[in-house]
Amino acid sequence: MQVTDLEIEGLKLIVPQRFEDERGFFSETYSEKALKEAGLTDTFVQDNFSLSTRRGTIRGLHFQRAPHAQVKLVRVNRGRILDVAVDLRRSSPTYGKHVAVELSRENWGQLYLPVGFAHGFCTLEADTEVVYKTSSPYAPEAEGGILWSDPSLAIAWPVNPQDVTVSDKDTRLPSFANMAMAF
Repeated sequence: MQVTDLEIEGLKLIVPQRFEDERGFFSETYSEKALKEAGLTDTFVQDNFSLSTRRGTIRGLHFQRAPHAQVKLVRVNRGRILDVAVDLRRSSPTYGKHVAVELSRENWGQLYLPVGFAHGFCTLEADTEVVYKTSSPYAPEAEGGILWSDPSLAIAWPVNPQDVTVSDKDTRLPSFANMAMAF
């Protein structure tokens, strides 16, 4: 596995090796040993799967507060996404900043998000499948979020706002400025 630091401390791009031949390919998509060698010692307890049938579907920006805060490891099984992580760590020099990376079946990248980030993504193709591991189970009482379209975040979503498919719940999330402190 190739592990690369991204622009905000703690965020990592992980690209597992693929072994291809005439049948297709094989890949070890998760290796506790390889991640530990890269300094990532988290224990993952839950796998989540999402299918977005439309291009331009935005899910997020979501996070969970302590004691249920989550580390995430996100990858794409089919399709492509723009994956976004917003730094919510109050003491961080990059507080309120974000990183956006394209993840796809083709590039086989995975985004590692430590505790302290809001997470969301936009599908770049129809029928996109996203799989992610979390270090803590979902806890509704700990969930939080930020409005995906908050102009103060300056996220360059790759779809016109009028063409976005987003849940009603996500349209009611607060702005970054009005979000209850999380980390």
